[in-house]
Formats: sequence, C-alpha cells, structure tokens
Amino acid sequence: MTDAITTALAEVGPRLRRVRTQRGVTLDELAAATGISKSTLSRLESGQRKPSLELLLPISAAHQVPLDELVGAPKVGDPRIRLEPRRVGGRTVVPLTRQPGGLQAYKMIIPPVPGEPDPRTHEGYEWLYVLAGRLRLVLAAHDIELGQGEAAEFDTRLPHWFGAAGPEPVEVLSLFGKQGERMHVRAKPRR
Repeated sequence: MTDAITTALAEVGPRLRRVRTQRGVTLDELAAATGISKSTLSRLESGQRKPSLELLLPISAAHQVPLDELVGAPKVGDPRIRLEPRRVGGRTVVPLTRQPGGLQAYKMIIPPVPGEPDPRTHEGYEWLYVLAGRLRLVLAAHDIELGQGEAAEFDTRLPHWFGAAGPEPVEVLSLFGKQGERMHVRAKPRR
C-alpha cells in the first residue's frame, strides 16, 4: 500500500467517531441502526479493525453521509450538498438534515388536494414555518390558516393534518423531533 492509502485508512476511525459524536449518536444507537455490533463499531473507531465496504456502507447510510466523507476522499469541484427531493403522498419532501435521530429538518412543497383532512397522531413534536403560500393546519379541534412567515408548533400525539389552504401549493419548513425535543421561538405577544 502507498503511504497515502495507509494514512487515509488510519484516519477513518477518528473520522467515524467524530461524525457519530457530532450527531449525538451513541454506539448503541448506531449498532441498532446498522446491525453492526457495538464492539465492532468501537474497534473501527479506535483503529483496531480495518474499515471495509461491508462496514462503512451501513454506517454511511445510518448517518446519511456520503461514503467519501467518511473515508476522507479529497473534495473536488462544487462544495455544495446536493439534496435529493422525494415524493411522499403527493408531496415533495427535501430532507435538510442528514443525521439519524434528534431533530430532523425538511422543506415540503404541498400541492392542493381535494377532499377532507384525515388527521393522524404519532410520537414527536413538530414546528412548521410557512415559506410561501397558505397552510391549513387542523390540530385537534382547531382549524387554522397560516400565511407566509407564520409558524406553529405542536405535539404530534394530538390529531393533526396540514396541507395547502388554497388553490396554490404551499412551501413549508418542518422541524420534527422525538417527544420532548421542542423548538423554542421567541416572539413578542400581540397587543
């Protein structure tokens, strides 16, 4: 092996540990997400085990980090992160965070949909901010319309639904986290 390859391989372990700790993920959580034992992950991070594709690919997927970032491939060209939109239930969803667990950020483009809302519940806490258009939020007994620049936060264990309020799509920034991880917005009360 060349010196460059040996050096790159030696730096993988500390880089894996740094990525994991920056994201606030424990070895137990990463083991559960990847199916790799905690001891193997620990040995990878300490340099006692050589990295292989069979180990690095699940870790890359769990952290939602490109493989070349984990192994320290040289950055060439455009430094921008290319976000990949997904279609979920007719909505365009762009994930803005790449780490598992903790707070997740999404940009959503929601087209108008005919019919009545179908409120759902699940564990978590959500914060919504309207970037463009008008958003209809049905939250328990409340039916609220939010305009550009307005925000709402709620416990997702309450029955809720949100979508476009008018004939145009609505663009929304969503921050979603596990129960108890609330987003704090400081604003003056209306007079």
